[in-house]
Amino acid sequence: MNVERIVFAFAGVVILISVLLTQYHNPNWMWLTVFVGANLLQSAFTRFCPLATMLKKIGAKPGQAF
Repeated sequence: MNVERIVFAFAGVVILISVLLTQYHNPNWMWLTVFVGANLLQSAFTRFCPLATMLKKIGAKPGQAF
């Protein structure tokens, strides 16, 4: 699995968890979804993703996007 697939999977899991936490715990968890979405948007333009940088340092196979 390359870095991009890990980043997208991680973002999807965090978004789903934050939506569940928003519904069942506290509406303020929606800010986590906003943060993940904003990070995905900025990485589309800047090609910088903190998670991708960390994954590369621990040895994940880089792909085309990051």
